[in-house]
Amino acid sequence: MKPGLGSYAFRWSIGHKDRRPDRPMTAMEVLEVAAGHGLGVVQYADNLPLHTLDADDLDALAAAAKSKGIALELGTQSFDAEEVELYIGIGERIGAGILRVALDAPDAARPVADLAREFRSLLPALKSAGIRLAIENHFNFPSRRVVDVLDRVSDDQIGVCLDVANSICAGEWPMETVGILAPHTINLHLKDYVIQPDGYGVGFSIHGTPLGTGRTDIEAVLDAVGRRDMSVIYEHWLPWPGDFATARRQELDWVAESVERLRTAVR
Repeated sequence: MKPGLGSYAFRWSIGHKDRRPDRPMTAMEVLEVAAGHGLGVVQYADNLPLHTLDADDLDALAAAAKSKGIALELGTQSFDAEEVELYIGIGERIGAGILRVALDAPDAARPVADLAREFRSLLPALKSAGIRLAIENHFNFPSRRVVDVLDRVSDDQIGVCLDVANSICAGEWPMETVGILAPHTINLHLKDYVIQPDGYGVGFSIHGTPLGTGRTDIEAVLDAVGRRDMSVIYEHWLPWPGDFATARRQELDWVAESVERLRTAVR
């Protein structure tokens, strides 16, 4: 297993929705952080979309990653066949082996047969580029529905990007999600979380915490997927701390603390 860093470890430093720092963190800076921690993989997700970089910048990023011995992966949010085709081209250019697609609420409303047909149409391009497509279980797309899509596609070029906590929103406890998706997993997103009761007794909240300090059973997750040859990408759900300077410090601190635990776990 190869420990790696995902761009969602820097949600606030990069900027998300209406919260944008004056100087957003760049793809090259994320790469430098990963290199500084001795990680071998960086996955750029939809919060740092590589299609916004020009060809020279993509080539520079790929060259820098190669010089540091870091493999690149990339990802998109919600399934759009034309956008995925665009990202297959980008992935081939930068030498990415994994393209992650996070299925979300609009995708859940589409018939599984239609989704599977569109995924199948991408197989020739994926195989030509040497890229495996990893479907991520997301907030509003139940895990058994992901498996249904995969069963209909029935090709090892397409598998699962297993996120251990996302599917809580879909009514699944993490180890239930892991049990359903582990046999199909080709890429793993590892994060940690806590559940805190409301002080007035009106429900509870779920938020992120550094790896190894919350409820995620890291060893059980790794055992379930079989500790196979795949990247294990660290992400987190750091709550917004109130300002960008604090967010940047906390994101860097959480990464430093968590990647040490990640590296130890995957040995």
